[in-house]
Amino acid sequence: MTQKVSPTRAFSDLVHLMEILRKECPWDREQTPESLKDLMVEEVYEAIDAIDRKQWNELAKELGDVLLHIVFQAEMAKEASHFDIGDVVYLIQEKLIHRHPHVFADLEVHDASEVLQNWEQIKKKEDPQRSILHGVPGALPGLIRAQRMQEKAAGVGFDWPDWQGAWEKLEEELEELKSTLSKENLQHKQEEFGDVLFSLVNVGRYFGLNAEDALRMTNTKFQRRFEHIEKRVREQDKEFQDLSLEELDVFWDEAKSLHL
Repeated sequence: MTQKVSPTRAFSDLVHLMEILRKECPWDREQTPESLKDLMVEEVYEAIDAIDRKQWNELAKELGDVLLHIVFQAEMAKEASHFDIGDVVYLIQEKLIHRHPHVFADLEVHDASEVLQNWEQIKKKEDPQRSILHGVPGALPGLIRAQRMQEKAAGVGFDWPDWQGAWEKLEEELEELKSTLSKENLQHKQEEFGDVLFSLVNVGRYFGLNAEDALRMTNTKFQRRFEHIEKRVREQDKEFQDLSLEELDVFWDEAKSLHL
């Protein structure tokens, strides 16, 4: 039997819609928490892409897709008698209230860095045996994970006093990488290369730079400029191998002059 529904602005209606889909749609009915993991990650990155492009209408849609996955996971958990969406909403409110004593209690703070320090201290008190780094998922992209671990370590005082110390460490790691490049041990080179990336992320952190965002923007810029080169090659009815690197560089410079 066809159910007639219309979109509303009520969160409870979205939850109800998901309940219907789990009963009536063969695809939705077949899904499991595990089967949706990759799709959930994809939706988060699509939302990030909309933020980078400042496409606010698109962001509203992408946030809806992210919210759908939260509701979807909660509905499956309810069916398995684990928890329901009400538990999700309650638990995040409980956490926010508990970890913001400077807002909801009488603790005084002077800046955002003190807020972060207090946040980590409160988490540590909640579970004294838990590692400071435990909350950083191993499945995060490498640059994001490096930055989050550094931020958490810094939050408890394990940090250079200023950016110069981080820069000197980067130079040290660069020298170590350079010394391995002529050797045959690929694993050693990989380790030293990773140390350089980790140190570079740390330097950027001192200046408020987000490594993942910076690299994503550079990737996008490279794509725009490379696509300009492809366009110019096609306009000449040629293939890449028909042109020298110097000729291709002219097209690259064109792309830069066009601010692509």
